[in-house]
Amino acid sequence: MQNQENCYENVWILSGTSDGLEIAKRLLELNYSVFASVLTYKAGQAYIKNPKLHIITGKLSNKYEIINFIKKNKIKCVVDATHPFAVIISKNLKDACKEINTPLLLFERKSLINKTNNFFYIDDLKNINKVELENKNILLAIGSRFLNDTANYYMNCKANVFARVLPTYESITKAFGSCIKKSNIAILEPSKSEQSILEKKLCDFWEIDYVLCRESGSYSQKNWESIIYGSKMKLFLVKRPKLKNDYSYSFNEYENLIDHIFRKY
Repeated sequence: MQNQENCYENVWILSGTSDGLEIAKRLLELNYSVFASVLTYKAGQAYIKNPKLHIITGKLSNKYEIINFIKKNKIKCVVDATHPFAVIISKNLKDACKEINTPLLLFERKSLINKTNNFFYIDDLKNINKVELENKNILLAIGSRFLNDTANYYMNCKANVFARVLPTYESITKAFGSCIKKSNIAILEPSKSEQSILEKKLCDFWEIDYVLCRESGSYSQKNWESIIYGSKMKLFLVKRPKLKNDYSYSFNEYENLIDHIFRKY
């Protein structure tokens, strides 16, 4: 793949994972003008400094905001690299891009799961068999949005509920405002070193029986798989929403996505 000297087309990346960083970096190397939407200031700080990179921080409320942004900034192509469970923004993106005929590409991480006798796919956050739950220690690593509702459900199933949440204002606020005991809440970033996985120490300390997380393909999922493989614990993974399975173009390798953009736009 060769660079074009005068390739200044505008590409908009909406990212809720670290994949946005790599996609933006590769497009900038090809001399694209890149707009990157992130939810927090901290997430935006992780991007490289480049005069052709424009960081947009905050949530997009509806499809009309998306349409206005595309038109105002003359966006040629949109990349949905949001979290696999960010279904609302993905739906709004699809509706907006379809309405104004703007190309929309999905980038979604591969699932990392290796099937074993103690890894299980489930369809919903509340799909663990109730019979198994009484007096069991269950660790919720599901984000903060549905934390209180999910915790309340498993408490009613007579399980002992614990939670791991990210160190963000929203996550911490929702966790400590939930029905979970404060002493049962851990605040930490997913470990990125295989030599020192804090989540493993957490499971040992709390004597966890079950871990509930989502099939995100993230560091977090990889960590839970590593911890639980060969142990007596069980890992329950909530399947990805089907909404993200019906894009015209979807990619799970950076090279393929960038090559498609380079050839088409």
